[in-house]
Amino acid sequence: MPNFSIEEEINSPVIGLDEVGRGPLAGPVISCGCHFKNYTIINDLKDFIGDSKKLSAKKRELSFKCLQNLKKENIIDFHLGIANVEEIDNLNILEATKLSMKRVIDKFNLKNAQLIIDGNFSLNYKSYKEQSIIKGDNKSLSIAAASIIAKVHRDRLMKKLSIKFQDFGWEKNAGYGTKTHIENIHRLGPTIHHRKTFEPIKSLIHN
Repeated sequence: MPNFSIEEEINSPVIGLDEVGRGPLAGPVISCGCHFKNYTIINDLKDFIGDSKKLSAKKRELSFKCLQNLKKENIIDFHLGIANVEEIDNLNILEATKLSMKRVIDKFNLKNAQLIIDGNFSLNYKSYKEQSIIKGDNKSLSIAAASIIAKVHRDRLMKKLSIKFQDFGWEKNAGYGTKTHIENIHRLGPTIHHRKTFEPIKSLIHN
């Protein structure tokens, strides 16, 4: 169960950062940053917040509503940042992920914040102090909350995109390379939302 032990060791405001969508064949990568202004609410969160990948879609939606309410009550602040498919193809997925996170940070008015980032990479952004944490969404509530918000937002976006592009199952697979998704890319060709530098799309285009 994630908690605030990492945050409590830091003597400045903390922004927990996580991304969703590095692996899919279609759609953007979306990052979220979450800043808790109060660490005493941990008991209110224990039934809601966990690793977003392990939560059911229904539980994630409930967690998201809980976090939205906390934002209304000014207990937390969170922002989203997106890097689109074109940016992913031009930069590569890691650099596009970093770009989406930098866009998140710029939306906060917290110049003295410390960043805690899920993963094993550095942003080296402006003068922010930062710490990378492998499996951070299992350890830090700030990162776990950011992960849930990003995942709910991205899943909703892929559902919207699936209305126009109904053959690829994005409402269920969120753009990941399921068997049916890949079969229909071969059958119908890629859409504007497919990543042209990801296989098997890359080989299809260059054949």
